Amino acid sequence: MRWLNAFSAKRRRPAPRSAYPGLCRGGDGRAREILAAVLAAAMVLLALAAAPAAVAQTATGDGAAPTHAMVMYGQPRYPEGFTHLDYANPDAPRGGTLELAAIGSFDSLNPFVVFGRTAEGVRGYHFASLMARTWDEPFSLYGYVAERVELAADRRTVTFYLNPAARFHDGSPITVDDVIFTVETLREDGLPGFRRNYARIDRMEPVGEHGIRFHLTSEADRETPMILGLMPILSQAWFTEHPFGDPTLEVPLGSGPYRIAEVEPGRRITFQRVEDWWGDDLPVFRGHFNFDRIVYDYFLDEGVAMEAFRTGAQSLRREWDGVRWASLYSFPAVDDGRVTLLEEPHRRPSGLRGLAMNTRRPPFDDIRVREALAYALDSEWIGSNLLLGQYQRITGMFTNSPLAPEGSPSDAELALLAPWRGLVPDRVFGPAYEPPSTAGGGLRANLRHARDLLVEAGFTVADGRMLRPDGRPFAFELLLASNRDEPMALAYADSLRRIGIELTIRQADNVAYVNRLTAFDFDMTIDRWNVTLSPGAEQDLYWGSHSAGIEGSRNLTGLALPAVDALIDTLENAEEPEELAAAASALDRVIMWEFVVIPLFYLDEDYIAYWGDLRRVEGADPLYGTVLETWWEGSAGE
Repeated sequence: MRWLNAFSAKRRRPAPRSAYPGLCRGGDGRAREILAAVLAAAMVLLALAAAPAAVAQTATGDGAAPTHAMVMYGQPRYPEGFTHLDYANPDAPRGGTLELAAIGSFDSLNPFVVFGRTAEGVRGYHFASLMARTWDEPFSLYGYVAERVELAADRRTVTFYLNPAARFHDGSPITVDDVIFTVETLREDGLPGFRRNYARIDRMEPVGEHGIRFHLTSEADRETPMILGLMPILSQAWFTEHPFGDPTLEVPLGSGPYRIAEVEPGRRITFQRVEDWWGDDLPVFRGHFNFDRIVYDYFLDEGVAMEAFRTGAQSLRREWDGVRWASLYSFPAVDDGRVTLLEEPHRRPSGLRGLAMNTRRPPFDDIRVREALAYALDSEWIGSNLLLGQYQRITGMFTNSPLAPEGSPSDAELALLAPWRGLVPDRVFGPAYEPPSTAGGGLRANLRHARDLLVEAGFTVADGRMLRPDGRPFAFELLLASNRDEPMALAYADSLRRIGIELTIRQADNVAYVNRLTAFDFDMTIDRWNVTLSPGAEQDLYWGSHSAGIEGSRNLTGLALPAVDALIDTLENAEEPEELAAAASALDRVIMWEFVVIPLFYLDEDYIAYWGDLRRVEGADPLYGTVLETWWEGSAGE
């Protein structure tokens, strides 16, 4: 695994203040904007976008003996009989309340359907999955509802053996029938990711009293068994009596470490730790879920949430805004030590956050227009003046990781790209993509180039206005989910105005924003595509032709290219780390040189502030950052 070893050897900067925990979670802290959500949103992303994997096994004949773990390659970090994860304290005391902030609102407690905005934490805390992921390996799963797993040598069948102790919150056992019901329900009415992935199950059959075997279709790839391992488990009895397909604020029956205790619609959700939870003694969870209560309070925007934290209304805040971290975290409680500030360099891929263009609509279906719009962003001015130099520029999906393309394509990349020469931009075969910069010739030179590209695409300039080929003024709307990005959007609008383009900025409330994205009803928006060190099925949801026409999918740009589909297929079926790295880099090159997203910025450090005596395992360094579920309150054991 040379690429992983190389990554582990990357330069690490020392923490500038104190010992540094960091919350990790390669997921969305604001549902779409952040790589690692404070807990639950990340777990939503993993349910939709699990990475490629194969069972750790020594295959003999048609299969292998049941094992305790599934891993991407080689052997799991934790062997049979392990007692706990290295970054968890199995003797951590329990007690206290962890109070967190969420932004916007919510109108649903069902995280598995397209419509509605689900409250934070529901997916990860209230529901259990077949297996559980660890965060100090690129991608590994260990026993949870399914205590063991068996994979056939050809990966066309996978069998999960359920833990007889697994229970729903009402005490009823989790059965094979519940698993079958889950597959059938999510395949029919679930999110697009569920529908796509579970369609790869040809048939299911019970194996004994506690086993369930999945026979997969020819469309299944190497990652499909792992995706099934991340399956959330629904109660057949409960959901038979309650409609599944619509958003609901009725508390569903779950089986996770916490249950939903209180709900104030749109304002607050409280989780209560389940006493004597059936999963407490599982090795993968020893030392986890130490707070008795976890509360998410909802705020209109981050500014209000920040002020609430300063008053002590929240016990912990993960700061996703480097400008706020640099400018607003000097207040009396920090100075006198009541609030601790932590900074931790992380080793997660940046993901791709940027200005996404909807290629389903003209003129964004013209690559010259998309490139011109990329040249109009004054990234250096924005980075220095608006972001205070706190951020790094994203150059692709896998920035800050060994999967990022470097220089010209390697021989392995060229072998994957060669069949598509002439069907993808020629620049794919040259140096890796670098976003247009204003560091050299400045914005004026970039705007001249943008104007030339538009003229080449049939645009004209009259009375200072850029006219489309049909004679109409070139004007479009940038749809925002919050006011966080408004200063940058205004700067971008000012740059576009200098070449005669009128940009209207529209901020929608959370529900309206999600609904418009679901229906692809936008010209341009700012969004984030999260990735892990083991990319796979999520790439088809992000960029695949199949998902481009499915409302509610993550293919916001509408990209639909056979080359992209082929590279995603190679990525999903990679058998060696080097093959995975080549496919990821080649895919990155194609997507970025299509200019469907103007990349923005990312933080290469995690910022966390907390009140009081919160603790975690010192010296632990999970690959994705410190894991909040393993923290505890220092006074809880006193």
